Formats: sequence, C-alpha cells, structure tokens
Amino acid sequence: MTLRLKRKYLVALALLSCMNSISQAQDAIPIPDGPYLGQTPPGITPAPFAPGIVNKENSIDLEGMFGPDMNSFYFTRSGEEYTGVVKGDEFPYGLAVIEYKNNRWQQSVVTKAASEPSISPDGNTILFKNRYIERTNDGWSEMKSLGEPFAGIEIMRSAISSNRTIYFDTYTKELDTPLRYSRLMNGKYETPKSLGSQFGIGRYNAHPYIAPDESYIVFDSVRDAGHGSSDLYVSFRAADGSWGPAINMGDKINTGFSEKNASVSPDGKFLFFDRRTKRGNTDVTIYWVDAQIIETLRPKG
Repeated sequence: MTLRLKRKYLVALALLSCMNSISQAQDAIPIPDGPYLGQTPPGITPAPFAPGIVNKENSIDLEGMFGPDMNSFYFTRSGEEYTGVVKGDEFPYGLAVIEYKNNRWQQSVVTKAASEPSISPDGNTILFKNRYIERTNDGWSEMKSLGEPFAGIEIMRSAISSNRTIYFDTYTKELDTPLRYSRLMNGKYETPKSLGSQFGIGRYNAHPYIAPDESYIVFDSVRDAGHGSSDLYVSFRAADGSWGPAINMGDKINTGFSEKNASVSPDGKFLFFDRRTKRGNTDVTIYWVDAQIIETLRPKG
C-alpha cells in the first residue's frame, strides 16, 4: 500500500469511527437509574408515564407496554421525527422500544407501519391485529400473517396468553361484535368463539389485554353506564371457565375522556393505558397506575 493510499485509508477509518460514535450517541437515552425507566411508581391515582422519555411533546406516543424482562418498554410512536414526512398512504405509526443493552438505555425502531401491538408473555412474539413478528437471533422477523381463521377478520387489537390462545376484537360498521377467542388445537387455531354477551354490550368493545394465565381480561368499551367516552372494563374468569360480568374500572381510572389500550406490566404491579382528550390520536398520553385496582374489583367468594 502506497503512503497516499494508506493515508486515505486511515482518514476513512477515522471518519467511519466518528460516524459510529455519533450514531451511538443519538441512540443512547438519558434515563435515571432504577426500574420502570427510573420512574417513581404511582399509587392509586394514574400518572403520565416517563414524561420526556415517552409522552414527548414533539411526537405522539401511545400503546405502551413492558417486555417480560422489564428492561424493555415498547410503544407506538407517530410524528415526523419518527416516521418521516407522511406522503399519500404511508402509515404514520411504528413500534419503538427503549431497552437496556450494552450497559446503557437505547431506543430503536422495531417495525414501521404498524400499531396496536400486544406482546406475548414469553416476549418472543408481538401481535399487530391479524399479523405478527417473531424474535430472531438478529432482532425481529419480517411481518407475517396469523393466517386462518384471523386473516379475513378486521381486528383492531389481538392479545395472546401463555398457552397461545388469542383474544381479539372485531371492527364492523355497527361496532357490535363481542370479543372473541381462538385456542391453538393440534397446531391450528379453532373457529373463534364469543367470550359472552357481556362483551358485546353498548358499542366499541375493543383492545383486549389478556392476563398470561387467562384469569382476567381488560378491554375498553363505550356504554351508557360509563363515564362519557370509552372506559376500561375488567372481567374475571370463573373456575368453570366462564367469564363474569364486565366491571367498569371506576372513576380512579375512567374519566369523561377516552381510556383505551390497557396492558399490565409482566411483574403484575402496574396497569398501563392511554387517555385521549381529543378524538383520534392528536392528544394522547400513556398513563400508569398501581395494578392493585384490578384485585379490588375481583368478585369475592
């Protein structure tokens, strides 16, 4: 190698190193020490989760949930800084994750053009309506179809339990379809079944979160007896496998605004949900609250 070529090589190597350092600095997230992204846990009054880390002013963050290791927080983000300028039919949402890797917190894009995620209890699958991605050695797979019987259903959100049963809602013009479920039987999913008439009251019964052991389900619904817009409801599973009544989660959780997209942290300690103060996603905040509220609503005896 000539002296000139050697100098060019060294300059290029230095430039590449500099670019990598800048990229790493941009990816790193300043997060306080401690669990839950360093946030002070709330009590029985819901509080915005991690303002400035998520719930940022220059983006719309929603649909938040922790991964099973509690060192990764997934959320849907929209906004110019995340997806670029939206043109034509470009889908303006994508799934982001803040995770602790290589001794620091980092933010990255899991997948673009996706929303309403739900992560499996083992953390290896993320559902998006009637599609999913799987964890690989290099990150995450390409988007795949759930196949039948889900492929032809207009699902708003699906959720999966530890034994791979899938619970889901259905969008129709009338918004009157009850929540349903489908079990994995001999390697195939069975024909979906209704959870019961109590999951079809009012309108807009949607966005289920299923406990890993299927002992309870949280969802949102618009009902005459509610607090004005969509409220969070919980139903508990009886010993015989039937589902109990849909219980409004009360005025500590529900307001005259819209509460949606519940999830419970894998350690079972906190309930996460979205609150929208305007129609659509123009003003939405991810909240968290002590999950003990769920147990206080569980029927006694």
